[in-house]
Amino acid sequence: MIALVNETPTEGTARLLVQCPDRPGIIAGVSQFLFQHGANIVQADEYASGGEEPRFFLRMEYELAGLDASPDEIAALFGAEVAPRFGMHWNISYSASRPRIAILVSNVGHCLLDLLWRWRSGELHAEIAMVISNHDRFRPDVEPLGVPYHHLPVTRETKPEQEQQLLSLLRGNVDLVVLARYMQILTPTVLDEFPQAIINIHHSFLPAFIGADPYRQARERGVKIIGATAHYATEDLDEGPIIEQDVARVSHRDTRAELIRRGREIERVVLARAVRWHIESRILVHGNQTVVFP
Repeated sequence: MIALVNETPTEGTARLLVQCPDRPGIIAGVSQFLFQHGANIVQADEYASGGEEPRFFLRMEYELAGLDASPDEIAALFGAEVAPRFGMHWNISYSASRPRIAILVSNVGHCLLDLLWRWRSGELHAEIAMVISNHDRFRPDVEPLGVPYHHLPVTRETKPEQEQQLLSLLRGNVDLVVLARYMQILTPTVLDEFPQAIINIHHSFLPAFIGADPYRQARERGVKIIGATAHYATEDLDEGPIIEQDVARVSHRDTRAELIRRGREIERVVLARAVRWHIESRILVHGNQTVVFP
């Protein structure tokens, strides 16, 4: 169980995420447990995959006011009484929490600046704990907002040392890492520290045009649609579980520069959706797929 808070709140709502083998009685079991402990359920979403090995996915949000025990005690009881009965993987987070985010960026800043604007406007209920970059370009945009900016230059030869510096900044200080056009491949040294907690934005509609310069690839291929993909980062480059995608129509008249301009508009929106859904505990990962309850 993972809760992205330092202290458990007593107001607001709790968000329960569950996945388990599908069978009758799961919703009844969870609902009855919450009812018995005074919880008022304010939202519920579920999905059953079907197939040869059917799997069940559930997101329930319930009010903390009125519980007959503390939120931590309720979570412990759920883990002891309900979860084992159904073979559940589960976690609880809280609407009052403000997950701590680190944004990693290289020398293209549209996604970084968009996330900072959404954070400043209150659209992202989170704390931007730091911005880390292998370039020093965006320091004037970041530090006036009171966000620490760390410049960690990197070369092929210094990458192991740079990743250790990166980890020293991230470890224990953030709940989510966002690769906002961070044009460095993370090694397992970093990836293993944040399983299903590193979100990358790739500037194509995956699985098309994996790797570098996808807009050039798209232009050469003559596609009529370009897109962007937000996904969890894994060791397999650009092949992690997909969270969100969007597209725009293009034509033979569009230059590579125009594709880049239009693509950046999509990238900003797609990344922002993925980050918001993650911090609101709306994503369940199973294998290389996601179930998203937006």
